[in-house]
Amino acid sequence: MSLVGGDWLGRRERLSPSAIALHDGADGPALTYRQWNRQVNRSARLLAGLGLQRGDRLAVLAKNSIAYLDLFFACQKLGAILQALNWRLAHRELAAILEGGAPTIVAYDRDFAGAIAGLRAEGAAGLAGVAAYLAIDGAALSHPDDVPLARRDREDDAPPPAIEVTADDPWVLCYTGGTTGTPKGAVLTHGTITWNAIGTVASWGLRADDVAILNAPLFHTGGLNVFTAPLVFCGGASIVCREFDAGEVLELCDRRGVTLFFGVPTMFSALLQHPRIDAVDLSRLRILISGGAPCPLPIFEAFWARGAPFSSGYGLTEAGPNNFWLPPEEVKRRPGSVGAPLMHVDLRIVDEAGDEVAADTVGELWLRGPHVCAGYWGHPEASAAAIQGGWLHTGDLCRRDADGYVTIVGRRKDMFISGGENVYPAEVEGVLAGHPEVLEVAVIGVADPHWGEVGRAFVVARPGLDPAALLAWARERLARYKVPKAAVIVDALPRTGAGKIDKKRLAEGAT
Repeated sequence: MSLVGGDWLGRRERLSPSAIALHDGADGPALTYRQWNRQVNRSARLLAGLGLQRGDRLAVLAKNSIAYLDLFFACQKLGAILQALNWRLAHRELAAILEGGAPTIVAYDRDFAGAIAGLRAEGAAGLAGVAAYLAIDGAALSHPDDVPLARRDREDDAPPPAIEVTADDPWVLCYTGGTTGTPKGAVLTHGTITWNAIGTVASWGLRADDVAILNAPLFHTGGLNVFTAPLVFCGGASIVCREFDAGEVLELCDRRGVTLFFGVPTMFSALLQHPRIDAVDLSRLRILISGGAPCPLPIFEAFWARGAPFSSGYGLTEAGPNNFWLPPEEVKRRPGSVGAPLMHVDLRIVDEAGDEVAADTVGELWLRGPHVCAGYWGHPEASAAAIQGGWLHTGDLCRRDADGYVTIVGRRKDMFISGGENVYPAEVEGVLAGHPEVLEVAVIGVADPHWGEVGRAFVVARPGLDPAALLAWARERLARYKVPKAAVIVDALPRTGAGKIDKKRLAEGAT
């Protein structure tokens, strides 16, 4: 079925030509929707002239910039596919992803010209069919034959020849975290991105006068789709920041009219530790939402104490990522809950047999809706396993209360059984993170001859924290079977390429 309105920016220019679409960082120039659309038209014409056609992949290895967003929407106009490369990945992982995607054009910025040059020098298989390399920010070229994106200024700013896309046509390959092997590319179609925008605008109440800080990486669905695409859909604005900087966030909240901000718990922890945190009025934000991992209650309480409307969301690369909303009047009554499903999102919470569980019972979350991805690029078996009968099996455990509000309790693969009782590490981590000397914590299950499995906590803490004292503190707040049998003080926690805590590496080191 044809999808009406494939060229979002072309339509948005007609609807709100003089509205601000993008701000280039904290102090850079702003672009109206008319200016941005004409710029993207020129980019699309340049890409088409370099050989990018409908269905071809455009791989991008770059940090956040307006140029990156230009390529995102140029792909929409051309029916091409943005292959969003995670710049945190190791060299071999990038090589494998490029081989799987077989891009027609590879774009890079100044930080990654050397990485692209290295992949080319070693003859990476995924680059065999590349027709052109594009330097998107005026960086030194990785090769003399590369094309600067600035060459688009020679192009006409009229729309490129119209391409009719369907809801099922891929728009973005967005890669999963890769804790169990090479990351897989979730296929985000024109339909899934559109329906995520529809559901977000309708359920979160985004408005044309909203302004969001965009510093979540654009290789991540959180950067592309929590606020960025939905704001284009409704005519709002984004401040495009190259990467996260706590001081910059507070500065923007203080003087640039920011109304929306999304981050992960480690970002909010960094904000709370910044010396300017108490000098900025955060109550002016309409939405301040954490996602990506369970957020400890002390972070909620610290932002609430400052008048900020802090809440928790739930998303994943394969669905949306926006799936729930908790009304503001319910946030403090249900701390940690992600709320009820958005418009057009269905859910089931099931046991191991696939039967729905009763209220307040933990089960696996299944999601269904037009925002769910079309599977994994080049991985039909994994796609079939993840999406069955239209339901995405998330692998996340949750419970739903009698009023229909959902709380995520952790990953199924993280849960362990101690003395016959289920232990959900996210719950334990939330309690341990409440200790005033704890900066970050991860809990895993390890083998035990008596209990089968017991918890082990890995803790990043301020100097002087006594592990035994921490466990004694936990015993006052948790059932005994949930309290880790050991706490290990570490300098830092290992991370996956997506920046999440790598519990697989923690488990390997614990054996």
